[in-house]
Amino acid sequence: MSSVAEYLEKHLQDAFSPQSLEVINESHLHAGHAGDDGTGESHFRIKIVAEAFNGMNRLQRHRAINKIVQPKIDEGLHACAIDAKGVGE
Repeated sequence: MSSVAEYLEKHLQDAFSPQSLEVINESHLHAGHAGDDGTGESHFRIKIVAEAFNGMNRLQRHRAINKIVQPKIDEGLHACAIDAKGVGE
């Protein structure tokens, strides 16, 4: 089984072919807080720039990314902050 970060990186790459992608594990910032399950993979931040997002508004971009993230949320991922931009923004 791969880590949450590996899953997110692979599936976001496959879905959006981004020009840049950062999947940042911020779980250590939330240790002991609500949603921290002790796995070290409970809170992530995604920074992504992709041509696929050109012409989409913020809500559309977040919905598209959330479709990718949802299986991990179903498995216990607590939080995922998203910074999604189109190319040239």
